[in-house]
Amino acid sequence: MQQSTLHLHTAFTVDKVDPRVFGGFLEHLGRAVYDGLYNPESAYADDLGCRTDVQAALKRLRFTAMRYPGGNFVSGYHWLDAVGPKEKRPRTRDLAWQSIDTNQFGPNEFLELCPRLGWTPMMAVNLGTGTPEEAKNWVEYCNVEGGSQWCDLRRSHGYEKPWGVKLWCLGNEMDGPWQIGHMPPEQYAILAQQSARMMKMVDPTIELVVCGSCAPELPTYLEWDRKVLEHVKEDVEYLSVHRYVGNEDDDTKEYLAVGASIDRQLDATNAVCLAAYHTKKTKRRVYLSVDEWNVWYRARHGEHLDGAGKIAPPLLEEHYNLEDALVAAQFLNSFIRHADSVKIANLAQIVNVIAPILTRGDEMLLQSIFYVIEMIAARGEGTSLQVRVDDEGYVSEKYGPVTTLDASAILLGDRLSTFLVNRSLTEPLEVRVDLANRRVLSLESAEIVAGADAKAENTYENPSVVVAKPFEDAVVKDGVAFVKLPPLATVAATFRLES
Repeated sequence: MQQSTLHLHTAFTVDKVDPRVFGGFLEHLGRAVYDGLYNPESAYADDLGCRTDVQAALKRLRFTAMRYPGGNFVSGYHWLDAVGPKEKRPRTRDLAWQSIDTNQFGPNEFLELCPRLGWTPMMAVNLGTGTPEEAKNWVEYCNVEGGSQWCDLRRSHGYEKPWGVKLWCLGNEMDGPWQIGHMPPEQYAILAQQSARMMKMVDPTIELVVCGSCAPELPTYLEWDRKVLEHVKEDVEYLSVHRYVGNEDDDTKEYLAVGASIDRQLDATNAVCLAAYHTKKTKRRVYLSVDEWNVWYRARHGEHLDGAGKIAPPLLEEHYNLEDALVAAQFLNSFIRHADSVKIANLAQIVNVIAPILTRGDEMLLQSIFYVIEMIAARGEGTSLQVRVDDEGYVSEKYGPVTTLDASAILLGDRLSTFLVNRSLTEPLEVRVDLANRRVLSLESAEIVAGADAKAENTYENPSVVVAKPFEDAVVKDGVAFVKLPPLATVAATFRLES
């Protein structure tokens, strides 16, 4: 059995974990909205036409900030098409995914759903084919009490009180050549600045996310961020980061080292934000919003991206296995370790499209990544502690040296929650949780997601192949916890500490 030590000290903190790092993303793409969350014909449909079984599963994931309505979709989206009487809403062609949107589910339906699921709405405005004025009008429609054109239009639609949407994204992936309205960073920065200022003239209390580099492999990576931040100055609070990963080479050992590159991307982007602040290029400290993250590689080409002019075609429908769940855990560990810079993170997405939940008719399937997110989010409140891991580790050809153990830790009063991933394919790992200045008294609760086959996945026929199970293979000796992880495993464990 391999040995690893997780060194912790309650005085060596990172920052309070922002609850918004356990956010999600709902885009008008494929079967995410229609035939996923929204299906008035389902036996599970509620008064909004949304499936109650899907809602119950989503509640288990404790999502906070929910990004909507896109994504690539938003760069061709005009919000006025999707408000007002449903029978008068036009069917529109979405060029991003080559699909037809019926607009039967729109911003007001989304905002009605948010309080039912405990979501904080995170709206994205169209800066691809849209204008700063259109963005400003949308803020007025959502956030102003009454007495002028757009808020009065909302009231005429049956929503007397304003929604009070406080979190807005200034477009989506505008550095990507695939994006509708793609433009150079200087041009986007001016457009974003104009939009931001007009939107905040309507409601000075809103917070804004400006588009950052959306992929490390793009030639504009980090340079785009630098140029954009030089323009927006005091106008935005967050810079977006996007990251998708996958096992394209079918090499599980290499794939499980990807957490190291996630850390590097966050460190590099945060360094650009800090440089902008310290060199007076920005007047405020801009934080990171990782508003798209997930495993995505199987359904990333060809017919998976082309809706062929259909309504709710099956697009980007990944089927996740055990190794994907272990990578999802590493994403969340990285966000926790970067609590001082990452303030928002949104799993992309939540139903059917690269999602923890799949539907087939009135059936529903919970995928492997569902259980990892559930057990970590349930312990997400508190302060992130600095972690130091000592073990033999290994060297990845793509990502460099990594430890066998990937870990993060959160302190909340007299409770310490640790999130542990054993990257080894074959060897169990005994982790010594050494909290230098506090004694561990007992294990309070723990769950594990593990298995002997990295490719194991849940199916409609066998839905419980990769699930979270109670974990008890942890002991406390002389104030130190020892946790025994099987290979290919992730454990979320909460310990009671001595006061």
